[in-house]
Amino acid sequence: MKRNSLFNLQNSINFEKISIEIFQLQAKKCTVYKEFINHLKLNINDVKSINQIPFLPIQFFKSHKVIASNLPIHQVFLSSGTTGKTQSKHYISELDIYEKSFLKGFECFYGSIENYTVLALLPSYLEQEGSSLIYMVNDLINKSKKPKSGFYLNNLDELRENLIALDKNNQKVLLIGVSYALLDLVEKFNFKLKNVIIMETGGMKGRRKELIREELHQVLCNGFGVKKIHSEYGMTELLSQAYSKGDGIFNCPPWMKVLTRDTEDTLTILPEGKSGGINVIDLANINSCSFIATQDLGKTYTNGTFEVLGRFDDSDIRGCNLMIF
Repeated sequence: MKRNSLFNLQNSINFEKISIEIFQLQAKKCTVYKEFINHLKLNINDVKSINQIPFLPIQFFKSHKVIASNLPIHQVFLSSGTTGKTQSKHYISELDIYEKSFLKGFECFYGSIENYTVLALLPSYLEQEGSSLIYMVNDLINKSKKPKSGFYLNNLDELRENLIALDKNNQKVLLIGVSYALLDLVEKFNFKLKNVIIMETGGMKGRRKELIREELHQVLCNGFGVKKIHSEYGMTELLSQAYSKGDGIFNCPPWMKVLTRDTEDTLTILPEGKSGGINVIDLANINSCSFIATQDLGKTYTNGTFEVLGRFDDSDIRGCNLMIF
């Protein structure tokens, strides 16, 4: 399969065709996925539609090496983990696929990155090694080619000055930050911004009490003086991201799709409008597994958008009962 074809999908029929093609490939080449399918006693030749594809529980990335390629590994991305918790590992053999995915994905919704000054407030991610988010944002910062683009760790005063100056000069700015750090910023300073996109990603990382999305976004809207808070939905185990321009409603790029599954019967895909576990198809993840059952709860809509409603309780110990082969 030509890798470039992944990013040139035209319609849902084309998406389904390539999804089945990649499923057939990964069901044979990805040992973990192959054994998972065998435990389900599923004949891969019987899979004719997306809704019949089995989704690999995301927990396998903590316990197994999930790869579907014989190519050399060039990068290992690690999930953000607290002390004593096992981190997920995503083995990357073609970094250019990841770079193309996140760049084209951003362009789908926001246009060229060169139009933006990118300011990043991601302290908890910067403090650890192997973050796929830091890799992505660092590349976007470099590609923006703006002198003020960069990471801000504890230098909130400098960040404030740059935000105000750039906004006053009518320059387009993207401030992407982990939720707790954005709250720290608006607790220290108050803004009235007109040309800045505020994009939150990730949760409180144990630094603050978790807030429901509506409450978090309201506090941030008030603090930054903006009407909407944007969001990025991605994870270590994926190579693509979905984006929300407000109200927690996410859109996927053409090579990514979100479905919901029955929380009691994990192989059953639910119709749009029903809440369930979030399954992600990420065709960019061709060298790993493109079909992942996450630990998030959500709801999909008929126009292809989706909403994240929360996470499973005790998500590290629930899920697939076939974790040990």
